[in-house]
Amino acid sequence: MVAHETALSLIQLGAVFFGLGLLGRIAARIGMSPIPLYLVGGLMFGTGGLVELDHVDSFIHLASEIGVVLLLLLLGLEYTAAELVTGLRRSWAAGIVDIVLNATPGVLVALFLGWGLAGAIAMAGVTYISSSGIVAKVLNDLGRLGNRETPTILSILVFEDLVMAGYLPVLTAVLASAGFLAGLTTVGIALAAVTVVLVVALRFGRYVSMIVDSDDREIFLLKLLGSALLVAGLASALQVSAAVGAFLLGIAISDSTAHNATKILEPLRDLFAALFFVLFGLSTDPATIPPVLGWACLLAVVTTATKVATGWWAAKRAGTSRYGRARAGTALVAHGEFSIVIAGLAVTAGAVPTEFAALATTYVLLMAVLGPIAARVVEPVLVWRDRRAARPV
Repeated sequence: MVAHETALSLIQLGAVFFGLGLLGRIAARIGMSPIPLYLVGGLMFGTGGLVELDHVDSFIHLASEIGVVLLLLLLGLEYTAAELVTGLRRSWAAGIVDIVLNATPGVLVALFLGWGLAGAIAMAGVTYISSSGIVAKVLNDLGRLGNRETPTILSILVFEDLVMAGYLPVLTAVLASAGFLAGLTTVGIALAAVTVVLVVALRFGRYVSMIVDSDDREIFLLKLLGSALLVAGLASALQVSAAVGAFLLGIAISDSTAHNATKILEPLRDLFAALFFVLFGLSTDPATIPPVLGWACLLAVVTTATKVATGWWAAKRAGTSRYGRARAGTALVAHGEFSIVIAGLAVTAGAVPTEFAALATTYVLLMAVLGPIAARVVEPVLVWRDRRAARPV
């Protein structure tokens, strides 16, 4: 009996991995992020889908948790503490505009639907944060990394990442239905941890890097993964998000160690993160999507406009041309991995209704597809419009 269940688990898991590979190849062929396809794959094989996977739930759940840890760890590895401080100074004004314009629609919709404080705070994060992974890929694919507006885009993304370090503990406290004092304590611990890590990274980052570094790839990988899971677990035990713990560890690792860590962890991140998106799709019943489809489309339209306005305003302050402002605005439209991370935390805590997962899934599907398309077509559309306006009557 045990052997039979093991065989079924291996077959289902193998089918999941192979299917993800096919979906990823399709996404690469059509030049889009694979995240929407992973979500669709989860919808097809989860509750209410075509076929339910009932032998690999526990593995996918644990693997998805590791995926979140690796996503945030590699995000932290992209920045040094000095870069984060500099980015905060440069982009604080644009960052505040970004929060106000893009978190507000999520809050208003959640309150209108009667999802309470927990739903409002969670939906604020879903609609607020752009997908740094999708944005970076789009900028690279379109050859815009050297453009004048690109530093403005990146500074806004850095600010969003910093906001996440403070936002996730707040969300965790709210989802746990902690009292005011307990919630304030959790936030205080998180902010203190962020401050301590930034100071340690600025002054003693080389020692943290020395502890995890190794010339042997196998040892280096084991130390990296082990330290990430240890820090994430300790952070979670302190009622601070495990994702924040992983993010802070990534910041503390610097220089060549961070570069080598990124190279060695990227394949693992992609694997486990894919399972995270699948798990979120598995936990969403496709039958719950039609009732919230209109709200998802409304949020997509509104936040596309507000993200474009954010990028336009920030790029204008930096002295960028009209074309650069449009490129900056559309580059920020895409939402993806971190919106799903936030929604996943809310759904797992059981503090939001089932419709929340459906709305978040549909919204991210729309924005992950719409963002790259908008970034590609905005310049040709502006050129066409300018040429038409210049024609003699």
